[in-house]
Amino acid sequence: SCPGDSYGVLPRPCRALVLLNPQSGAGRALEDFQAVVQPMLAEADIATTVFITERPHHAHEKVRDEDLSQWDTLVVMAGDGLLYEVVNGLMERPDWEATMKKPLCILPGGSGNALAASINHYAGNDHVAKKKLLTNCAFILCKGLHTQMDLVSLSTASGKRLFSFLGFGWGFISDVDIDSEKYRRLGNARFTLGTLQCLAKLRVYQGRLSYLPAGPEQGTPPPPRDPPAPVTNGQAGHVPPPAGTEAAGALPADSLLVPLGQPVPAHWTVVPEEEFVTVYAIYQSHLGTNLLMAPAARLHDGCIHLFYLKAGISRVALLKLFLAMARGTHLDLNCPHLRYVPVRAFRLEPRVATGIMTVDGEALACEPVQG
Repeated sequence: SCPGDSYGVLPRPCRALVLLNPQSGAGRALEDFQAVVQPMLAEADIATTVFITERPHHAHEKVRDEDLSQWDTLVVMAGDGLLYEVVNGLMERPDWEATMKKPLCILPGGSGNALAASINHYAGNDHVAKKKLLTNCAFILCKGLHTQMDLVSLSTASGKRLFSFLGFGWGFISDVDIDSEKYRRLGNARFTLGTLQCLAKLRVYQGRLSYLPAGPEQGTPPPPRDPPAPVTNGQAGHVPPPAGTEAAGALPADSLLVPLGQPVPAHWTVVPEEEFVTVYAIYQSHLGTNLLMAPAARLHDGCIHLFYLKAGISRVALLKLFLAMARGTHLDLNCPHLRYVPVRAFRLEPRVATGIMTVDGEALACEPVQG
C-alpha cells in the first residue's frame, strides 16, 4: 500500500452481487467460483447473489438499471472486459456519484486478468497466475479492505465518452489483444501466440501523439492531484464541459482537455515522431498476468503511464522488450525506440483510420481520442 492510502472495510455479514461470465477465458469461471471462491466467502460471512451473464452488455444493463442498495459490494468474476462493462454501466446511472463509492472487486476468470494481477502485485504478493491468483484475490475480498482506484475519462472524435480502469492502446499491443481473441481457450498462452503472429507482420501506424506531462521530468513522482474544479452552472474552471453535463447527476467535466477539434494547449508536449509501432496508456502496473508494463504504477497515483514505441525497431528488439516485460525490466534495456512518460492527459490523432484501438482490452473504432 502507498503512504496516505485510506482503507474502508466491508461490513459483516456482507452481501455481494457476483457478476460472472461463464464464457470468459477458458470457460471455467463458474466451476472455479463454486470450487475455490464460494467456500472462502462463506467462511468470511460474505453472502453471494450470482448473476450469470448471457450476452454482451448484459452486465452493463444490469448495473445501470438495477437498485444496487441491497449489496455492499459488486464482484466481477471474469476477464477485464466484464469489469469495463460494469464501470461504464455504473457511470450511466443518474446516481453514478454515490454508486461509484460502492466497492468493486475483481476475481480473475478471463484470459486477460490485468487488474487482478496489478492488485495482487500492490498487495505485495508473489507473481502468480491461474488458481493461485484467484485464491489471492478471493482472500483480499474476504479481508474486506477497500481503497480508491483511478479511472480515466476518454472522449472520441465521434462523441463517445468512455471510462477506463486499465489502459488505452493502439497499434501492435492492441492488435495482439484482438487478433488473439480466437485463441481464448488457451488462456494466457493466447497472448504469446498472438505476439508471435503480429511480430511476423509488423506494421507501422501514423498519427500525432500529445500529452500533458505529470511531473517536471521522467522518473519524478506526479504532483499532488489538483482538487476537482468547482462546477458552477456546468462550468469547470474555464473549460466548457462536454455536451450533456449540465444536468444534476452530470458526469465530471474533463478539466484538463480542450475539444478534439482544437489544438492541444500550449503547455502540452507534442511528440515529434509520427510513426509508431504501438502507443499504450496504462494506469495500473500489469497489462496481463505476466506483463508488468508499468512497474512504477500504483492503484491511485493520479497518473497515466504512457508508453510509445517509435517505428524502426527490429523484430528481435521488440521480442526482447516483450520477454523483459514479464519481469518489468523492459525499461532497463534502454531501447532507443521505447519511450515512457508519466502523464496527466494525452491525445492521439491517427492520420488514417488503420488498426484497432482498444480500451481495457475491448476493441474501439480507430479515430482521434483523448483522455
